[in-house]
Amino acid sequence: MARRDGYIPVVTWTLIGICVVVWLGELAIPDFVNDIALSAAAGKAEPWRFLTSAFAHSTNITHIGFNMFALWSLGRALERFLGRGRYLASYLLSALAGGALFVVMATGSQTGGALVPGWYDGVVGASGAIFGLFGTLLVVQRRLGGSTRSLWMVLALNVALVFFIPDIAWQAHVGGFAIGAVCGVVFFEDAKRVQRGKRSLTWWALGTLAVVMVLAIVLKYAFTTVAG
Repeated sequence: MARRDGYIPVVTWTLIGICVVVWLGELAIPDFVNDIALSAAAGKAEPWRFLTSAFAHSTNITHIGFNMFALWSLGRALERFLGRGRYLASYLLSALAGGALFVVMATGSQTGGALVPGWYDGVVGASGAIFGLFGTLLVVQRRLGGSTRSLWMVLALNVALVFFIPDIAWQAHVGGFAIGAVCGVVFFEDAKRVQRGKRSLTWWALGTLAVVMVLAIVLKYAFTTVAG
C-alpha cells in the first residue's frame, strides 16, 4: 500500500509479512514455535533465537493482531523519517535487547517467578521491538518539539496490562524500549555532528550497542550456574 505521496514503507510491510508467515507456520507445523522461541537454555545453544523469537507469536490471534497493528501504526512514519536502514537497525536492536534482558534476568532454576523468568521459560513476540519503536518515537517527538502525551498514555496502558494479563514478558518490553530510546538519541546527536561537518558515527554507535548486549549475554552464560 502506497502513501498518497508515493512513499511505500517497504521495511514495515516486510516485517509484518515475516511475522504473519511465521505465525501461519506455527499453526501448520507442530512444535515449530518451540524451534524458534527464546529461553535462556535454548539461547545458549542456539543464539539466533534472540532474533527469531521476535518474529514468532502465540497462536492466539490477539497476540499477533495487536503487535502487527502497533507495528503498522508506528512503523510507517518512523521508517520514512529515519530512513529504511536506521529504522530497521532500531527495530532489530530493540528486538535483541528484549531477548537479552529476558535472558540476563533469568534465574538458574528450572522455573521462575513473577519478576524473573526461569532458565527454561520461553518468550515469543515482537513486543520488545515494538516497544523499541515507542522509545525511538518518543525521542523523535521530543526533539522535534511535538507532544508526547499520547505516547506516554499508550505506554502506561501497556505497562498496566502486565498486571492483568499473565505470562507477559515485561523484561522484553523494558529492554526493547530502553535500547529504542538510545537509538533515537544516537540518530539525533549524530545528525548534529554531520551538520557541524563531522563524520557520521551512527553505525559505529549502533554496532557498539549490539556488542554491549552480546557481551552481557555472554557474561550471563559464563557466570550462571544452572540447577539440575
